[in-house]
Amino acid sequence: MRVPRLRTVNKAVAPFDLNKFPAKFIDTLAKEIVYMMATKSSMSLEGNEWEQIFAECVGAEWKPSNVGLDDVVLDNCCWGAKTVFGANNIEKQQTVRLISGRNSPTYSYGVDSITSENPDEIGRLVLDIWNERVSAVRQIYKFVRTVVLVKSKDYSDYLVFEFDTIRYDPELYRFEWNARMNLEGYEKSSGKHKFTWQPSGSQFTIIEDIPDKRLHISLRKPEKVDKETILRAVNFDNSWYHIVSDHIEK
Repeated sequence: MRVPRLRTVNKAVAPFDLNKFPAKFIDTLAKEIVYMMATKSSMSLEGNEWEQIFAECVGAEWKPSNVGLDDVVLDNCCWGAKTVFGANNIEKQQTVRLISGRNSPTYSYGVDSITSENPDEIGRLVLDIWNERVSAVRQIYKFVRTVVLVKSKDYSDYLVFEFDTIRYDPELYRFEWNARMNLEGYEKSSGKHKFTWQPSGSQFTIIEDIPDKRLHISLRKPEKVDKETILRAVNFDNSWYHIVSDHIEK
């Protein structure tokens, strides 16, 4: 059979290959985190802060989303951004547990007697809800990824990696109720624990492998910048405010 000759087709190209971050990524990341450590009275780095930092690092737009899969957008690519605390030695950490939304078969399918149902059937419904979210975002963006920040408990070490956000075929997993009556999903081929779903609150967790090609950055902690130093730097005085109403007792 003769093979037809086709016209050249321009294929969509991602902003960068998986885990091959732009040249200025590390420098920008370090600056943003050191700034937070220097100015926050108590260091923390939560999800929405990581979304904004990652967007700055790759030159993208931060667009907080209810779905949580497209919080950062750059051209035809979007990211859901996750941050988790690591183990005692994050250098050797191999997996992370990522909270990935609330999937409620009761809300989505009208299933009430959850724990009395076949666990494989409930697992299928939970994955179907996830898959619908992924499909909806993929209708808009060619490339859908998740970027993860693993932070050490003292905020001195960080791992950064990304992976494609995918749908999951329920036929490839088996489900069972654990002792706490939470639903756990396992890969049939390997027996690896992949999902946990909690009927109370409908929280859905995906266990992801940390790839070998990930960024590991260690930061020197700066001295804290005290409040008065910052206020002096911006020349704060009583001209910065005006009294709209006064209910203070004299």
